[in-house]
Amino acid sequence: MLAQIFSVANQKGGTGKTTLSMNLAAGLSKRGRTLIIDADPQGSAGQWAGLSPDERPFPVSVISIASNLPREIKRMREDYQYLVVDCPPTLESGVAQSAMTVSDKVLIPILPSPVDLWASVRLAEAIEQVKIYNEALQPYILVNQLEPRNAMSRGMRQALDEFDIPALESCLRRRAVYRSSALEGASVYCMGKRGEAAKQEIDALIEEILKS
Repeated sequence: MLAQIFSVANQKGGTGKTTLSMNLAAGLSKRGRTLIIDADPQGSAGQWAGLSPDERPFPVSVISIASNLPREIKRMREDYQYLVVDCPPTLESGVAQSAMTVSDKVLIPILPSPVDLWASVRLAEAIEQVKIYNEALQPYILVNQLEPRNAMSRGMRQALDEFDIPALESCLRRRAVYRSSALEGASVYCMGKRGEAAKQEIDALIEEILKS
């Protein structure tokens, strides 16, 4: 059985792309053999995993791929159940588009403001171009860093309804444990009681995208 491939992409930095990639992969690893592909030249995923202590390594291996991305991803599909591709925060290099040509789904983390959603218009256009080559690609918006005490604004909900890409029911709240896990080279699954609520969010997200 070939691996399901999830790309995590946004043309805008600071949306929590790598945080989502690492925790998504950690959750998927509990369901099957998983690999993180660090396609971002900044190497954030590899740096994150590199902070893990020797006695408690990150639960998913991270490899960096700088060229021939579609070919390399296809080559690894038979060895894993899930592949998570952390794409660079830009469309200029074409790396994100290359990853999406061989992906089953692309997750687009955005901050909970209409301005941030509108900033992703170019990505939506790029996805439409990719679908010429990969008709089966399923894109989803994930609202990230939602303030725990604030419901999503009416303006944001209206903006989501008008956008061409469907938004997931699941969302991730702004939680200190996501930042703490990065500093410790861990996932929220390794953070004990501190990570319980975040772990439930990631599990709910995984259940939704696997059923979609």
